[in-house]
Amino acid sequence: MRPTGNLHLGNYEGALKNWIRLQDSGEYECFYFIADLHALTSDYADTSAIKQNTIDMVSDWLAAGLDPERSTIFAQSLIPEHSELHLILSAITPLSWLERVPTYKEQRENISEKDIGNYAFLGYPVLQAADIIIYKADFVPVGKDQASHVELTREIVRRFNNFYGDVFPEPKALHTEVLVLPGTDGRKMSKSYGNAIYLIDDADVVREKARMMITDRTRIKRTDPGHPENCDVCQMHRFFIESEAADLLDDDCRNARIGCVDRKRSLADSIIERYGAIAERSRELRRNPDRVVGIIKEGSRRARAQAQVTMSEVRRAIKMDWD
Repeated sequence: MRPTGNLHLGNYEGALKNWIRLQDSGEYECFYFIADLHALTSDYADTSAIKQNTIDMVSDWLAAGLDPERSTIFAQSLIPEHSELHLILSAITPLSWLERVPTYKEQRENISEKDIGNYAFLGYPVLQAADIIIYKADFVPVGKDQASHVELTREIVRRFNNFYGDVFPEPKALHTEVLVLPGTDGRKMSKSYGNAIYLIDDADVVREKARMMITDRTRIKRTDPGHPENCDVCQMHRFFIESEAADLLDDDCRNARIGCVDRKRSLADSIIERYGAIAERSRELRRNPDRVVGIIKEGSRRARAQAQVTMSEVRRAIKMDWD
């Protein structure tokens, strides 16, 4: 993950929960890292928040259940071998491959507040490929919408191996369920939209955000029948409770047995019940940043040991070893 600070509920449900599940399964040796070098592709003009954002984000990871004893948690910038491999891969990656990446075109069109017309942004997928293959990854957990990134990595691997011999396995996309949560305005939950509820939010903040949400626009009075299928609050609430309970609440809405304020309170209570313990653990970790930094450094030490072995193989393969 890029170090953008606090994680919201959509980040947890869409990615972090799957990371924890993979770790807990015992089937995989998991590597999870802070993509701080990737942050430079768009945040190069002001890097002052990256370090604190990293500590905050990893605090959320740990609070949610990532275990540094069972997963390797590290910072990309602490492993210089990532950058070295990125440079080597950039020499063999055709520009046309990068220019066709769907997310590159999409973000060039949609991001207007920052100048992203730089080499680093175009070359983002090459660094991403280096991040993956330097640990000789067999699988990359992604949603189906991100499968094209893994496929580009596979193409780069094939081209490298064709030139220099079979050094890297071709990683496969490990498709995981990606739950897209709506934000407080009904759109996809996103920091950039200002509609996010964060894992770190305390109960009062959650209740205030829920209170400000838009409900059924056709329901003017408390005694009017509601239309939960057209209500952002009712639809969001379904993410957090059993379908039978949601159906009962929807029926109460339709028959005006409960009002919009009641449903907002119920939604807030469900969010607090599910994430309240994570929020408290994250706040405690943020009060002890040295502990979080220590975990990042130790994980980076372990990750670098593996990256160094791989880079020794790469240098031999490209005939640039001096041992």
